[in-house]
Amino acid sequence: MDGFDSRHKSPQDLVAIFHASFHPTRGNVIDWSLKASDDIELDNLEFSTLPSGLHLVDQDVIYFSNNGHQGICAFRRVKTAEEGQRGFRLSSLGILVAKSARPKPWLHISALQDLIAMLYSRNELSNPLAPSKADWGPSQRYFEAHRFRGIDTGGAGEGSWKGWSYELDGDDSDRSHSNPTLHLPHLLRILGPSTLTLYKHVVGRKRILIYTLPPVEAACILCQIAADFCYEEQVEPSPECASSSRLGRLVGKNREPISVLGMITLSDLDKLQAETQTGRGWIACTTDAIFLEKPSHYDLLIDLTTSTPNKSTRPTFYSSRATEPTTARGPTHRLSTIRFAWSDVKLWNELDRILQLDPSCSHPGGCCSPLNPSDALKSQYVAAWTDVWRVYEDVCLVCAGLWMGSWRGNSTASYSTANGARNWGTVRLEGDDDLSYDGLSEGGQMRNLGQGIEGRPAPATTSRSMRRSSAMSWSSGQGTVTSMSTKSPSQTVSGSNPSLPPHAPSHHSDERDDSQLRTTLALLQTFHAHTLFQLSILESFLSAPEDRDGNNIVLTPKDVLTFELGPYSTSDEQYLEWLAREYGGGSNIMIKRSWKDLFGIVFGYG
Repeated sequence: MDGFDSRHKSPQDLVAIFHASFHPTRGNVIDWSLKASDDIELDNLEFSTLPSGLHLVDQDVIYFSNNGHQGICAFRRVKTAEEGQRGFRLSSLGILVAKSARPKPWLHISALQDLIAMLYSRNELSNPLAPSKADWGPSQRYFEAHRFRGIDTGGAGEGSWKGWSYELDGDDSDRSHSNPTLHLPHLLRILGPSTLTLYKHVVGRKRILIYTLPPVEAACILCQIAADFCYEEQVEPSPECASSSRLGRLVGKNREPISVLGMITLSDLDKLQAETQTGRGWIACTTDAIFLEKPSHYDLLIDLTTSTPNKSTRPTFYSSRATEPTTARGPTHRLSTIRFAWSDVKLWNELDRILQLDPSCSHPGGCCSPLNPSDALKSQYVAAWTDVWRVYEDVCLVCAGLWMGSWRGNSTASYSTANGARNWGTVRLEGDDDLSYDGLSEGGQMRNLGQGIEGRPAPATTSRSMRRSSAMSWSSGQGTVTSMSTKSPSQTVSGSNPSLPPHAPSHHSDERDDSQLRTTLALLQTFHAHTLFQLSILESFLSAPEDRDGNNIVLTPKDVLTFELGPYSTSDEQYLEWLAREYGGGSNIMIKRSWKDLFGIVFGYG
């Protein structure tokens, strides 16, 4: 067991470990568990760790939460001849970690995958398959070795946040391949400009639900990444960071980050209601299609099932809007498609430029490249025009409906990987990537950094201090990336050591990891800088008496433009209301418009 622990460097933060399985007559059950204390509850975790539809895949990773504890589990579908199991036994081995400022359950995922493989390695195809008491020995020893023995902070962790550079590149940084934050560039390429719709809802602390089909690991990772967009603004920083970066800034009424719930099912409706009452907002994912008929439980729905590589479509975003019920029991909310606004183009262009500076975004060959270059080029053009027309539809007040009609229709969901599984992770700005299990995995596991997610290698590894200082420069309070490489990848790899081949395996993974890290830090800092910019504009109106009418902030269309938002965009106006409600002490936004303002904005007068 010592050798097992030495391969899996995980913190001592476990408060529970459990095994959930599907019983032919009792349904989902927890048939084995260990807890650090009796007050740890495991109620309903058997549903979150075995969501509907998971019987279609062989392996998966599920993120979840329970009473403020973050957790993760490894799922396996194991063949069995046991009567009543229909040829397969569905099992998940999961853990809960202690409450802290930033829990990291993903640090245990490699160990859980090894443990559940070890659990069934000797019993597969046997009858019965249920593990014996002795089979739980490795899992029990792992729990005892990583059991939490400190003081539960209750998730507060006040003053512990030191910034993304320390988090991802500091002395105690988490640079493991399972770290969801490092997948940020990849997910931005999948969502495209619609990422900024998600970003606005995170800033406004809204309720966000992601609907997906199995496997669910990609959706769970998206939940974690979305919370990181504004994490630095929403969390309480350490005292040394607060003195330098928080001076004179608006403070939100919630000092904890948006809640990441992970996988939820219909049994979690009470949990959603309780999380809504806190006002923090939440992000969750589900495989239960019935949530599509319950829009009153969330504000934004992201449907990942509409992302199809063959039709170059991206995930579809829906906004939940209140409506007058026609009957006493009629629906109170309805879903309507929401797209990114014209004002999002400027910020997206900056994010796009950062993605393009990453040398890994244009790999000419290998496992990440499409087999048919002409199909890939066609996909890029189709997606580019689709994005342009979606912006046009949001901007044009008169002609959009006449010109667009039913031309842009989402194709039916396709979960077959285009041109084979190895095309998952094809790094291209336009188009979409397949969120299928076969595409997401190689050999049954999510591909780690350096195995195809990022593309080709980045320049030679630089020191941590250079990564922190040289990748970004600040201009007018907004983060701007100026340079991320000085040599081409071929020059760097072959020129640094002539005795090595151009793609030496000894440096390949480290160079890709370093490129992914620099790109992620630059993207996070750009999101943070944009948030600070808009909060500084809001602060200027809060401090101006002439712009106040009691608890209302009166803005003109020109004032809205100072936020770099569209003065006639309904979604941007709604975003300003969220911003004022969270950071303006509950103030209300009122926008006074006139025909003079309309002509001034359209024709550039005044």
